[in-house]
Amino acid sequence: MLKRYIIDELKELMDDFPAVAVIGPRQAGKTTLVKEMAKYLKGEMIYLDLENPRDEAKLSDPVLFFETHQDKCVVLDEIQRNKKLFPILRSMIDLDRRPSRFLLLGSASPDLIRDSSESLAGRIFYKELSPINVLELDENTDLKKLLFRGGFPNSLLARSDRSSTKWLEGFIQTYIERDLPLLGMPVHPSETRRMLKMLAHLQGQLLNYALIGKSLGISSPTIKKYIYYLEHAFLLRSLEPYSMNAGKRISKSPKLYIRDSGIVNYLLGIQSYDDLVSHPEVGNIWEGFVVEQICSILPYEVDKSFYRTQHGAEIDLVLSYSNGKKIGIEIKFSSTPSLSKGNYEAMKDLQLDKLYVLTPTNDRFPLKEQVEVIGLKDMLMLLMA
Repeated sequence: MLKRYIIDELKELMDDFPAVAVIGPRQAGKTTLVKEMAKYLKGEMIYLDLENPRDEAKLSDPVLFFETHQDKCVVLDEIQRNKKLFPILRSMIDLDRRPSRFLLLGSASPDLIRDSSESLAGRIFYKELSPINVLELDENTDLKKLLFRGGFPNSLLARSDRSSTKWLEGFIQTYIERDLPLLGMPVHPSETRRMLKMLAHLQGQLLNYALIGKSLGISSPTIKKYIYYLEHAFLLRSLEPYSMNAGKRISKSPKLYIRDSGIVNYLLGIQSYDDLVSHPEVGNIWEGFVVEQICSILPYEVDKSFYRTQHGAEIDLVLSYSNGKKIGIEIKFSSTPSLSKGNYEAMKDLQLDKLYVLTPTNDRFPLKEQVEVIGLKDMLMLLMA
């Protein structure tokens, strides 16, 4: 369902822009998605993987290659590996601004691939692709498996939990030892691994650079730099505090999440779904999972934040729309959820249109006026409507 929606969105973007970039973590399914796109293009598609020496050799004279295939859509996979191409792409686009000329795939954000945002400004649109969403699950895969194994296809669809864990181990090792250094992260892989393990234990908590730095023996500015790289390599997500209520003393620190629940579970040594539901961090793992699922389907213009005051008023996720609509989502890993006095205080402070209590069940019923219990799938479908 969701991939169909993304394909339709990509088709529209490619009809409008000479270059479109699909960005997201490695192994999220970007290449598979783009190859599916080939059947919808009007002309021919040429695919080059810049990690393949044979394909890279074809670009020994990139100007000649692009001129030779000017009538085709050229796909450049893992574009962050060859930043020197961006000025050349700009000149090619300026000579011919027809839509659908280039489709770029990358495992780093535009901020980290700074050359592209500078060289291709006004010529490119970025679309982020997240791993598998709950709306994409088939009858053979349920929410429990997605929560435990995470959304990377090779992990989720592995033949066993043990195989899934082995894949995650290799994935994290590759990211730490090869991908992050390639993107410029100035840290030894062993230090990155230590920091990721610590962040897994701090899932969903307020970001405290000094605390993390003290625990790892690293300065706060250095920790801040490392977290910047991990965020822009799609491993971490920070959720900013809601900041429009000037009359309240609210939290000023963001919450930090490791984006994929499978990676969190691996780093915490959780071996099965049964281990997960009895783990002391299960509530925070579920919260991070839900936040990521929701953020992955929302348009960029929807502002996402959390609300917490020093007096205990709190909402896990606040969605603010450009038309003034504002909804809250309180995330509970419980089949019999209840709200605290602080939740109702926050609802009043924020003047929410509605508060949803999101649980790991399929139940949907009103809890109080303007408060509704809802499951994740129904919540996502409601937000996409």
